[in-house]
Amino acid sequence: MSGDVPNDPFVIPQERLPPGFAEQIERPPAVAVEPKPAATAVLIRDGDTGLEVLLLKRHRASGFVPGAYVFPGGRVDAADAQVFWPVKTPEPSAEYWVAAIREIFEETGVLLARDRAGAWAASSAQDAQLEAWRERLLGETAGLQELIDGERFTLAADSMVYIAHWITPVAEPRRYDTRFFLAGLPPGAEVKADPREMTDAVWLTPASALARFEAGNLPMVFPTVKTLQLLAPYVTVADALQDLNGRTVQPILPRLVRTGTGVGLVIEE
Repeated sequence: MSGDVPNDPFVIPQERLPPGFAEQIERPPAVAVEPKPAATAVLIRDGDTGLEVLLLKRHRASGFVPGAYVFPGGRVDAADAQVFWPVKTPEPSAEYWVAAIREIFEETGVLLARDRAGAWAASSAQDAQLEAWRERLLGETAGLQELIDGERFTLAADSMVYIAHWITPVAEPRRYDTRFFLAGLPPGAEVKADPREMTDAVWLTPASALARFEAGNLPMVFPTVKTLQLLAPYVTVADALQDLNGRTVQPILPRLVRTGTGVGLVIEE
């Protein structure tokens, strides 16, 4: 049943949303779920036609937005707070930055770290030893700090920029307090998506991704779409990182409403 729709909300037609997303709004939990800390990493690279963004398609069996195209990301683990972070980061705290790097590595095989000589770490698609580390992290038989110590790496704190803070609407049964980070793909790195969680990995310009979304061919949820809109004006990775570095980030707690055609997102002023 559709409700009143104030403030001219941003609306996504139902056919562009992941299966079941619209229906769950009409079945909100009796008590709002406490949002869990999470980190999302927007990985970008310089492509032939401009800046490109990595999007991963969640498996249909995923518990959160199944079938949607998303950025790498996930929950902040307790162990993330124990990982050495080489710089002082007052907001958000270090475990969010660490979680973003860990999630990139687990979901794509790309490690934002440098060796003692300052060279970028290889990606797991190019290095069997790093792929073994990745499997250990995914199997929870090793942690990121063990990887860093074992390979004598330093996490590349200077490679990421904090760009957004989204809190899942109270109507949803799974809620996250998510910090979004922007990071450039290291030179020569190759993405190898984890098939247990992802069924596709695509590099698209923000404009192309938004066009496919508008055509109904690329199901996404609101923060993904809004982030792509934020990145659409930029032509290069360097431009995006430089311009968005240090931007004022305010938490966004949207409200979801059913409309006649889909789901609307209302951001209260």
